[in-house]
Amino acid sequence: MGLAQYADDGLFAPRKIADAFRTTSEEIARTAGLGKDAIQRKDRLRSDKTQRRLREMIEIVNKVEPRFGSALIAYAWYRSEPLSGFSGQTAMQLVRNGRAEDVLDYIDAVDAGIHA
Repeated sequence: MGLAQYADDGLFAPRKIADAFRTTSEEIARTAGLGKDAIQRKDRLRSDKTQRRLREMIEIVNKVEPRFGSALIAYAWYRSEPLSGFSGQTAMQLVRNGRAEDVLDYIDAVDAGIHA
């Protein structure tokens, strides 16, 4: 899915993301490592941290979507598949700990055949 499909008025919209992944906005917040108020209060939704976390999650899911054939399955991978070399942590856990770049680098390495 294109990034614009997850946004409203130039901001990532938790409701649109939740609809695409067939879940709730609250779960999207938890999955991105955000509190419930980050998606409910307009000032918090517009904050750099909230938008960065939502963007990182979407970038990772979009990057692996072709591998799985659907955004829904890519989202399930993001939440539940332990990544080798990261002590069994999932992409979701790494993003929640501020390590989205490591996940993106890992995906690039797997795509290049470096990790398996």
